[in-house]
Amino acid sequence: MSNNKTLKGLLALSAVVAMFSAVGLHAQTPASAAQTSAAGESSARLSAGDEKALKDMAQANINEVAAAKIALSKAESSDVKAFAQKMVDDHSAALTKVQTVAEQKGVSLPTEPDAKHKTMAAKLDKQSGAAFDKMYMQNAGTKDHKMVLSTLQSDAKKIKDPAVKALADAHTPVVEQHLKAAQQMPQAGM
Repeated sequence: MSNNKTLKGLLALSAVVAMFSAVGLHAQTPASAAQTSAAGESSARLSAGDEKALKDMAQANINEVAAAKIALSKAESSDVKAFAQKMVDDHSAALTKVQTVAEQKGVSLPTEPDAKHKTMAAKLDKQSGAAFDKMYMQNAGTKDHKMVLSTLQSDAKKIKDPAVKALADAHTPVVEQHLKAAQQMPQAGM
């Protein structure tokens, strides 16, 4: 567990260092400020694939936080509530990092769960007790983390921008850890 936190910390630190290194280099060359203003925002713009990856990461984090907040109020099992709290904490922190990079790159991100997850939230709201716990863990816990991991891995192979790549690289082990934790919960029942 300690090694995992250390690894997450190092990955997050590496991402921050990479972002600030790029900013520092840019700030140290006086000509680059004139070039940037002459070129407009185009130098900071991302490729369509990098923009998609950033939006995918934001959407996944938004979806997880929304589902976990429902679980915090409705879950019966203390283990499910603890899992949900970890999802709120981890995915809120990850979303903040994604938003920071998106702001630097001029990318507008989604601000609410997608249609699929709004539908799932409505279904979760109708459940209670053990049935709620099972539905939450199977969907937000296992299925969503499998899908997010697959998307992250696919997007990461195509990402060109170093800041976006660092985010994807930092998100991947966290999502893997969440998936593993979800699969080990009896409520996942898969």
